[in-house]
Amino acid sequence: MALRRLAVIPARGGSKGIPRKNIRAFCGKPLIVWTIEAALEAKGLNRVVVSSDDEEIMEISKAAGADVPFVRPSEIARDDTPGIDPVLHATEMLQGFDEIMLLQPTSPLRNGSDIEAVIALKHESGAPAAVSLTAANHPPFWMYGLDSNARMVPFGNDPAPSRRQDAPQAYYLNGAVYLADTQWLKGTRSFLSDETVGYIMPQERSVDIDSPLDWKFAEFMMKETRLG
Repeated sequence: MALRRLAVIPARGGSKGIPRKNIRAFCGKPLIVWTIEAALEAKGLNRVVVSSDDEEIMEISKAAGADVPFVRPSEIARDDTPGIDPVLHATEMLQGFDEIMLLQPTSPLRNGSDIEAVIALKHESGAPAAVSLTAANHPPFWMYGLDSNARMVPFGNDPAPSRRQDAPQAYYLNGAVYLADTQWLKGTRSFLSDETVGYIMPQERSVDIDSPLDWKFAEFMMKETRLG
């Protein structure tokens, strides 16, 4: 029997860094529409749902082809709401799905093939969860914090390689695609564990918009790679 898979796109109305970010025009479309279209394009998703507390976001999402079967409660639509809460709320509201996928609207360069690749990797590996990653430009060995006296404090305990090519490749979460078994996710309350596998996305599709500078760079990359 084929697995039933739910995709959840969380998009609350409040956004301090970039006001009305989720529906602000991005390369000719509201930002969230790029994620909705990628989800609808991908094979393997049975339902694409937007979780929002905002009427305008809900109307734009419906027009783009997403389902909006409920209004997100205000208590899980605050600035300090953990990102997993809207996903778990959706699993309670919409029963009967074997797997759940989180697609954040702040990753507009992710496409349908990336979504399909995460699904394929999870099932080929037999892992309970899979997430998207991208290669880090700088090895973590060369990263430091600063103490109260501005002294450098290394994040890692291992000695830093003197040459970049001697350092092992590191990857970081790019925020684009998260997938997990529904029951497993309810128990862990996180997509990340020592069982999670990672799908490597190219850097040009891995921009996660969190600031006005990210926005400008993402628009540049969209125009260069898909609209040019």
